Amino acid sequence: MRYLLLLPLCCMAVAQSAWPSFRGNPQMTGTAASLPAVPALLWTYEAKAPISSTAAIVDGVVYVGTEEGALLALSLSDGTLQWRYDAGNTLNASPCVANGLVYLGDAVGTFHAVNAATGKKVWTYATAGQIISSAVAVNGRVLVGSYDRNLYCFDGTSGAVQWAFTADAQVHCAPCIAEGMAIIAGCDGLVRGIDLATGKQRVAVKIGGNIGATPAYSGGAVFLGTMNGEYLAIRVKDMKVLWRVKDDGDPIVSSAAVGANAVVFSTKNNAIFCVERGTGRHRWSVSTRKRVESSPVIVGGRAYVGTGDGILYGLDLAAGRKAWQFRAGAELTASPAIAGNRLVIGAQDGAVYCFGQR
Repeated sequence: MRYLLLLPLCCMAVAQSAWPSFRGNPQMTGTAASLPAVPALLWTYEAKAPISSTAAIVDGVVYVGTEEGALLALSLSDGTLQWRYDAGNTLNASPCVANGLVYLGDAVGTFHAVNAATGKKVWTYATAGQIISSAVAVNGRVLVGSYDRNLYCFDGTSGAVQWAFTADAQVHCAPCIAEGMAIIAGCDGLVRGIDLATGKQRVAVKIGGNIGATPAYSGGAVFLGTMNGEYLAIRVKDMKVLWRVKDDGDPIVSSAAVGANAVVFSTKNNAIFCVERGTGRHRWSVSTRKRVESSPVIVGGRAYVGTGDGILYGLDLAAGRKAWQFRAGAELTASPAIAGNRLVIGAQDGAVYCFGQR
Protein backbone atom coordinates (compact mmCIF):
# COMPACT_ATOMS: atom_id res chain seq x y z
CA MET A 1 0.00 0.00 0.00
CA ARG A 2 1.23 3.51 -0.80
CA TYR A 3 0.54 6.58 1.28
CA LEU A 4 0.46 10.22 0.28
CA LEU A 5 3.35 12.12 1.84
CA LEU A 6 2.80 15.87 2.09
CA LEU A 7 6.05 17.68 1.46
CA PRO A 8 7.39 21.21 1.37
CA LEU A 9 7.90 22.65 -2.08
CA CYS A 10 11.26 24.20 -1.25
CA CYS A 11 14.43 22.54 -2.41
CA MET A 12 16.76 21.09 0.22
CA ALA A 13 19.94 22.32 -1.48
CA VAL A 14 21.31 25.51 0.02
CA ALA A 15 24.32 27.60 -0.83
CA GLN A 16 27.31 25.73 0.55
CA SER A 17 31.03 26.16 0.58
CA ALA A 18 31.68 22.86 2.36
CA TRP A 19 30.90 19.15 2.10
CA PRO A 20 31.97 18.09 5.60
CA SER A 21 30.87 14.44 5.60
CA PHE A 22 29.63 11.51 3.49
CA ARG A 23 26.36 12.99 2.13
CA GLY A 24 27.12 16.66 2.59
CA ASN A 25 25.05 17.27 5.73
CA PRO A 26 24.01 15.39 8.90
CA GLN A 27 20.59 14.66 7.35
CA MET A 28 22.38 12.70 4.59
CA THR A 29 20.27 14.18 1.77
CA GLY A 30 23.04 14.15 -0.86
CA THR A 31 22.15 17.58 -2.25
CA ALA A 32 24.34 20.49 -3.33
CA ALA A 33 23.75 24.04 -4.46
CA SER A 34 25.57 24.54 -7.73
CA LEU A 35 27.89 23.16 -10.37
CA PRO A 36 28.72 24.41 -13.88
CA ALA A 37 26.46 23.10 -16.66
CA VAL A 38 29.53 21.63 -18.34
CA PRO A 39 31.97 20.74 -15.55
CA ALA A 40 35.57 20.80 -16.75
CA LEU A 41 38.35 18.63 -15.35
CA LEU A 42 40.50 21.04 -13.34
CA TRP A 43 43.05 18.68 -11.81
CA THR A 44 43.84 15.05 -11.02
CA TYR A 45 45.81 13.74 -8.06
CA GLU A 46 47.33 10.25 -8.23
CA ALA A 47 47.01 8.65 -4.80
CA LYS A 48 48.48 5.35 -6.06
CA ALA A 49 45.98 3.28 -4.07
CA PRO A 50 42.30 2.42 -4.65
CA ILE A 51 39.76 4.91 -3.33
CA SER A 52 36.31 3.85 -2.12
CA SER A 53 36.01 6.68 0.37
CA THR A 54 33.86 9.71 -0.52
CA ALA A 55 35.80 12.94 -0.04
CA ALA A 56 35.04 15.70 2.44
CA ILE A 57 35.64 19.35 1.46
CA VAL A 58 36.10 22.06 4.10
CA ASP A 59 37.88 25.45 4.00
CA GLY A 60 39.37 24.84 0.56
CA VAL A 61 40.82 21.43 1.47
CA VAL A 62 39.81 18.00 0.15
CA TYR A 63 40.12 15.10 2.62
CA VAL A 64 40.02 11.56 1.23
CA GLY A 65 41.06 8.09 2.44
CA THR A 66 42.65 5.26 0.47
CA GLU A 67 42.44 1.49 0.73
CA GLU A 68 46.12 1.43 1.69
CA GLY A 69 45.34 3.41 4.83
CA ALA A 70 46.37 6.95 3.88
CA LEU A 71 44.24 9.96 4.77
CA LEU A 72 45.17 12.71 2.32
CA ALA A 73 44.59 16.44 2.50
CA LEU A 74 44.63 18.10 -0.95
CA SER A 75 44.22 21.70 -2.00
CA LEU A 76 40.81 22.19 -3.60
CA SER A 77 42.24 24.86 -5.88
CA ASP A 78 44.97 22.81 -7.57
CA GLY A 79 45.15 19.33 -5.97
CA THR A 80 48.52 19.73 -4.29
CA LEU A 81 49.16 17.51 -1.27
CA GLN A 82 48.95 19.40 2.04
CA TRP A 83 49.63 16.46 4.34
CA ARG A 84 49.32 12.68 4.68
CA TYR A 85 48.24 10.69 7.73
CA ASP A 86 48.90 6.94 7.80
CA ALA A 87 46.11 5.12 9.62
CA GLY A 88 47.84 1.77 9.11
CA ASN A 89 44.73 0.00 7.85
CA THR A 90 42.27 0.17 4.96
CA LEU A 91 40.05 3.27 4.88
CA ASN A 92 36.68 2.60 3.22
CA ALA A 93 34.63 4.97 5.35
CA SER A 94 34.35 8.62 4.39
CA PRO A 95 35.98 11.31 6.52
CA CYS A 96 33.96 13.75 8.60
CA VAL A 97 35.40 17.21 9.32
CA ALA A 98 34.27 19.20 12.36
CA ASN A 99 35.71 20.84 15.48
CA GLY A 100 39.01 21.39 13.62
CA LEU A 101 39.45 17.61 13.32
CA VAL A 102 39.04 14.91 10.69
CA TYR A 103 37.25 11.78 11.96
CA LEU A 104 37.61 8.46 10.17
CA GLY A 105 37.31 4.75 11.01
CA ASP A 106 39.42 1.93 9.55
CA ALA A 107 39.10 -1.75 8.65
CA VAL A 108 40.30 -3.08 12.03
CA GLY A 109 37.92 -0.86 13.98
CA THR A 110 40.12 2.02 15.07
CA PHE A 111 38.41 5.41 15.01
CA HIS A 112 40.87 8.24 14.30
CA ALA A 113 40.67 11.95 15.10
CA VAL A 114 43.28 13.93 13.16
CA ASN A 115 44.11 17.63 13.25
CA ALA A 116 42.58 19.07 10.07
CA ALA A 117 45.34 21.67 9.63
CA THR A 118 48.42 19.54 10.32
CA GLY A 119 47.45 15.88 9.83
CA LYS A 120 48.69 14.98 13.32
CA LYS A 121 46.87 12.37 15.41
CA VAL A 122 44.81 13.88 18.23
CA TRP A 123 43.12 10.75 19.61
CA THR A 124 42.04 7.25 18.63
CA TYR A 125 39.53 4.75 19.97
CA ALA A 126 39.59 0.99 19.32
CA THR A 127 36.22 -0.63 18.66
CA ALA A 128 35.86 -4.40 18.38
CA GLY A 129 34.90 -4.55 14.70
CA GLN A 130 35.71 -2.93 11.37
CA ILE A 131 34.32 0.52 10.65
CA ILE A 132 32.63 1.01 7.30
CA SER A 133 30.23 3.62 8.67
CA SER A 134 31.08 7.22 7.91
CA ALA A 135 31.01 9.50 10.94
CA VAL A 136 28.70 12.46 11.46
CA ALA A 137 29.20 15.43 13.78
CA VAL A 138 26.46 17.19 15.74
CA ASN A 139 26.61 19.65 18.65
CA GLY A 140 30.26 19.03 19.46
CA ARG A 141 29.87 15.26 19.38
CA VAL A 142 30.69 12.72 16.69
CA LEU A 143 28.80 9.49 15.98
CA VAL A 144 29.97 6.40 14.11
CA GLY A 145 28.87 2.78 13.71
CA SER A 146 31.06 -0.31 14.08
CA TYR A 147 30.83 -3.97 13.10
CA ASP A 148 30.96 -4.72 16.85
CA ARG A 149 27.20 -3.85 16.66
CA ASN A 150 27.58 -0.53 18.44
CA LEU A 151 26.69 3.00 17.45
CA TYR A 152 29.17 5.17 19.34
CA CYS A 153 28.82 8.77 20.43
CA PHE A 154 32.09 10.51 21.29
CA ASP A 155 32.97 13.90 22.67
CA GLY A 156 34.41 15.43 19.51
CA THR A 157 37.35 17.07 21.25
CA SER A 158 38.49 14.55 23.85
CA GLY A 159 37.29 11.27 22.35
CA ALA A 160 35.51 10.29 25.56
CA VAL A 161 32.61 7.90 24.91
CA GLN A 162 29.33 9.63 25.76
CA TRP A 163 27.22 6.55 25.10
CA ALA A 164 27.09 3.41 22.95
CA PHE A 165 23.93 1.78 21.60
CA THR A 166 24.11 -1.95 20.81
CA ALA A 167 22.09 -3.16 17.81
CA ASP A 168 21.28 -6.76 16.87
CA ALA A 169 23.79 -6.77 13.99
CA GLN A 170 26.73 -4.78 12.72
CA VAL A 171 26.17 -1.04 12.20
CA HIS A 172 27.25 -0.62 8.58
CA CYS A 173 25.53 2.61 7.58
CA ALA A 174 26.35 6.16 8.55
CA PRO A 175 23.98 7.61 11.16
CA CYS A 176 21.44 10.11 9.84
CA ILE A 177 20.53 12.99 12.16
CA ALA A 178 16.80 13.75 12.38
CA GLU A 179 14.47 15.19 15.02
CA GLY A 180 16.90 14.79 17.91
CA MET A 181 17.80 11.24 16.92
CA ALA A 182 20.42 9.25 15.06
CA ILE A 183 18.61 7.10 12.49
CA ILE A 184 20.40 3.85 11.69
CA ALA A 185 19.47 0.84 9.56
CA GLY A 186 21.30 -2.44 9.32
CA CYS A 187 21.53 -6.18 8.81
CA ASP A 188 19.06 -6.78 11.65
CA GLY A 189 16.35 -5.46 9.30
CA LEU A 190 15.42 -2.62 11.64
CA VAL A 191 15.31 1.12 11.14
CA ARG A 192 15.91 2.70 14.54
CA GLY A 193 15.82 6.17 16.03
CA ILE A 194 18.39 6.59 18.82
CA ASP A 195 18.03 9.58 21.13
CA LEU A 196 21.06 11.84 20.70
CA ALA A 197 21.12 12.90 24.34
CA THR A 198 20.72 9.52 26.04
CA GLY A 199 21.70 6.87 23.49
CA LYS A 200 18.42 5.06 24.13
CA GLN A 201 16.18 3.77 21.35
CA ARG A 202 13.17 6.03 20.91
CA VAL A 203 11.41 4.49 17.88
CA ALA A 204 11.95 1.55 15.51
CA VAL A 205 10.31 -0.39 12.68
CA LYS A 206 11.07 -3.86 11.35
CA ILE A 207 11.63 -3.72 7.58
CA GLY A 208 13.13 -7.17 7.14
CA GLY A 209 16.17 -8.27 5.18
CA ASN A 210 19.54 -6.60 5.10
CA ILE A 211 19.90 -2.84 4.86
CA GLY A 212 23.28 -1.47 3.80
CA ALA A 213 22.26 2.03 2.75
CA THR A 214 22.36 5.14 4.92
CA PRO A 215 18.91 6.68 5.43
CA ALA A 216 18.34 10.23 4.15
CA TYR A 217 16.06 12.59 6.09
CA SER A 218 13.89 15.38 4.70
CA GLY A 219 10.44 16.78 5.43
CA GLY A 220 9.69 14.51 8.38
CA ALA A 221 10.64 11.24 6.66
CA VAL A 222 13.66 9.09 5.89
CA PHE A 223 14.20 7.50 2.48
CA LEU A 224 16.28 4.38 1.91
CA GLY A 225 16.72 1.21 -0.13
CA THR A 226 17.34 -2.39 0.93
CA MET A 227 19.43 -5.33 -0.22
CA ASN A 228 16.31 -7.11 -1.48
CA GLY A 229 15.55 -4.23 -3.81
CA GLU A 230 12.82 -2.41 -1.91
CA TYR A 231 12.80 1.35 -1.56
CA LEU A 232 10.67 3.16 0.94
CA ALA A 233 9.80 6.28 2.92
CA ILE A 234 9.31 6.14 6.68
CA ARG A 235 7.84 8.88 8.89
CA VAL A 236 10.41 9.51 11.58
CA LYS A 237 8.25 10.49 14.57
CA ASP A 238 6.51 7.11 14.76
CA MET A 239 8.32 5.00 12.13
CA LYS A 240 5.19 4.57 10.04
CA VAL A 241 5.95 3.31 6.53
CA LEU A 242 4.51 5.94 4.16
CA TRP A 243 5.25 4.10 0.94
CA ARG A 244 7.13 0.95 0.03
CA VAL A 245 7.94 -0.30 -3.46
CA LYS A 246 9.66 -3.39 -4.84
CA ASP A 247 10.19 -3.53 -8.58
CA ASP A 248 12.84 -5.93 -9.85
CA GLY A 249 14.49 -6.71 -6.52
CA ASP A 250 17.81 -5.12 -7.48
CA PRO A 251 20.03 -4.78 -4.37
CA ILE A 252 20.45 -1.18 -3.20
CA VAL A 253 23.61 -0.52 -1.17
CA SER A 254 24.06 3.17 -1.92
CA SER A 255 22.29 6.06 -0.25
CA ALA A 256 19.44 7.97 -1.85
CA ALA A 257 19.65 11.61 -2.93
CA VAL A 258 16.53 13.50 -1.84
CA GLY A 259 15.46 16.59 -3.75
CA ALA A 260 12.40 18.83 -3.57
CA ASN A 261 10.11 16.32 -5.28
CA ALA A 262 12.39 13.50 -6.45
CA VAL A 263 14.45 10.72 -4.87
CA VAL A 264 17.31 9.13 -6.83
CA PHE A 265 18.63 5.62 -6.12
CA SER A 266 21.30 3.41 -7.67
CA THR A 267 21.51 -0.39 -7.65
CA LYS A 268 24.11 -3.16 -7.84
CA ASN A 269 22.27 -4.53 -10.86
CA ASN A 270 23.47 -1.79 -13.19
CA ALA A 271 20.84 0.89 -12.82
CA ILE A 272 20.16 4.42 -11.62
CA PHE A 273 16.51 5.37 -11.11
CA CYS A 274 14.31 8.21 -9.90
CA VAL A 275 10.97 8.12 -8.07
CA GLU A 276 8.45 10.71 -6.95
CA ARG A 277 9.23 11.78 -3.43
CA GLY A 278 5.63 11.83 -2.23
CA THR A 279 4.51 8.43 -3.54
CA GLY A 280 7.50 6.36 -4.65
CA ARG A 281 6.06 6.19 -8.16
CA HIS A 282 8.73 5.36 -10.72
CA ARG A 283 9.80 8.22 -13.02
CA TRP A 284 12.75 6.97 -15.01
CA SER A 285 15.70 4.60 -14.97
CA VAL A 286 19.09 4.52 -16.71
CA SER A 287 20.97 1.28 -17.38
CA THR A 288 24.74 1.07 -16.94
CA ARG A 289 27.12 -1.63 -18.07
CA LYS A 290 28.26 -2.49 -14.54
CA ARG A 291 27.01 -2.24 -10.98
CA VAL A 292 26.44 1.11 -9.28
CA GLU A 293 27.60 1.46 -5.66
CA SER A 294 28.21 5.21 -5.78
CA SER A 295 25.51 7.28 -4.06
CA PRO A 296 23.92 9.96 -6.29
CA VAL A 297 24.03 13.69 -5.55
CA ILE A 298 21.34 16.11 -6.71
CA VAL A 299 22.53 19.51 -7.94
CA GLY A 300 19.80 21.74 -9.33
CA GLY A 301 18.16 19.87 -12.19
CA ARG A 302 20.73 17.05 -12.36
CA ALA A 303 21.81 13.94 -10.50
CA TYR A 304 25.52 13.09 -10.51
CA VAL A 305 26.67 9.53 -9.82
CA GLY A 306 29.67 7.31 -10.52
CA THR A 307 29.43 3.79 -11.94
CA GLY A 308 31.29 0.51 -12.04
CA ASP A 309 32.14 1.06 -15.69
CA GLY A 310 34.14 4.15 -14.72
CA ILE A 311 31.69 6.77 -15.96
CA LEU A 312 30.62 9.76 -13.91
CA TYR A 313 27.17 10.75 -15.14
CA GLY A 314 25.24 14.00 -14.91
CA LEU A 315 21.62 12.95 -15.49
CA ASP A 316 18.71 15.24 -16.19
CA LEU A 317 16.51 14.98 -13.10
CA ALA A 318 13.25 15.37 -14.99
CA ALA A 319 13.71 12.60 -17.56
CA GLY A 320 16.98 10.75 -16.83
CA ARG A 321 18.63 12.01 -20.03
CA LYS A 322 22.44 11.79 -20.00
CA ALA A 323 23.28 15.50 -19.99
CA TRP A 324 27.01 15.19 -19.19
CA GLN A 325 29.53 12.45 -18.57
CA PHE A 326 33.21 11.84 -17.85
CA ARG A 327 35.03 8.57 -18.35
CA ALA A 328 37.51 7.86 -15.56
CA GLY A 329 40.30 5.33 -15.79
CA ALA A 330 38.73 2.85 -13.36
CA GLU A 331 35.61 1.91 -11.41
CA LEU A 332 33.92 4.66 -9.39
CA THR A 333 32.51 3.29 -6.12
CA ALA A 334 33.01 6.51 -4.15
CA SER A 335 30.28 9.13 -4.26
CA PRO A 336 30.63 12.71 -5.51
CA ALA A 337 31.45 15.46 -3.02
CA ILE A 338 30.38 18.94 -4.15
CA ALA A 339 31.33 22.29 -2.62
CA GLY A 340 32.54 25.67 -3.82
CA ASN A 341 31.06 25.00 -7.28
CA ARG A 342 33.37 21.99 -7.66
CA LEU A 343 32.88 18.22 -7.71
CA VAL A 344 35.49 15.81 -6.34
CA ILE A 345 35.48 12.01 -6.68
CA GLY A 346 38.08 9.26 -6.27
CA ALA A 347 38.49 6.12 -8.40
CA GLN A 348 39.66 2.56 -7.87
CA ASP A 349 42.95 3.24 -9.67
CA GLY A 350 43.83 5.91 -7.09
CA ALA A 351 42.98 8.97 -9.18
CA VAL A 352 41.22 11.87 -7.45
CA TYR A 353 39.36 14.07 -9.95
CA CYS A 354 38.19 17.63 -9.46
CA PHE A 355 35.68 19.30 -11.82
CA GLY A 356 34.47 22.87 -11.97
CA GLN A 357 34.47 26.06 -14.03
CA ARG A 358 37.58 26.51 -16.13
